[in-house]
Amino acid sequence: MILDTSGLESSCLRPSGIEELSSDLSAPPSFDLPSCADFDGFQKKAIQMVKPAKGTTTLAFIFKEGVIVAADSRASMGGYISSQSVKKIIEINPYMIGTMAGGAADCQFWHRNLGIKCRLHELANKRRISVTGASKLLANILYSYRGMGLSVGTMIAGWDETGPGLYYVDSEGGRLKGNRFSVGSGSPYAYGVLDKGYRYDMSVEEAAELARRSIYHATFRDGASGGVASVYHVGPTGWKKLSGDDVGELHYKYYPVVPAPVEHEMADAPAS
Repeated sequence: MILDTSGLESSCLRPSGIEELSSDLSAPPSFDLPSCADFDGFQKKAIQMVKPAKGTTTLAFIFKEGVIVAADSRASMGGYISSQSVKKIIEINPYMIGTMAGGAADCQFWHRNLGIKCRLHELANKRRISVTGASKLLANILYSYRGMGLSVGTMIAGWDETGPGLYYVDSEGGRLKGNRFSVGSGSPYAYGVLDKGYRYDMSVEEAAELARRSIYHATFRDGASGGVASVYHVGPTGWKKLSGDDVGELHYKYYPVVPAPVEHEMADAPAS
């Protein structure tokens, strides 16, 4: 007797078309390129078309008492203002803070990621990471993602074993050390006030007022900056928020309203 086992073969249990589906899944992804003579030019125009127009004003400078960091709180894309209460100064650890300029999501994610790595460094080495090391760590991370669409322009400010430190780091992996920086669309206006009033031997109150005034003047002239001017001080004991003032109220502080003289009403001359 011969048994018919053809119904037990695996090929009979396989639905039709599964071979074609498997070959499609294993094939590398592909798409049709646009039919144009200048593909590089097309790519540049496409990037500019979807590139969001952002704006902000942040600044930081070193003086004898530590580092002053200030920023506005407006989030915008072109002429659209999406929020007036964005926290653009992010605490990395109790002795280090970073500013946010560029894409809000990119800056917030990578600052928090940097905070995790700084904490792991502290646990592994039994000492806090230096401002130099933290800024280099962030620059290396962003450099590995260059050309992938990240938009980050940040300042890393803090106090370590060597004293105050201030670095500028961007999404292309650039890293600069300096005594004062301003980043964002309102930075040219902030630089004008900051460079004129900066002195190394300022007190904390004088430095905070200079930073507050610089942010205000930038928000007054740059439509993409506004909201609240927040000022932080980083010293030997860590960072501390000094103030957060609405720039609309600061306008009347710096330019108080002067009552106009009332014109005399016309009246008949007395009879002689």
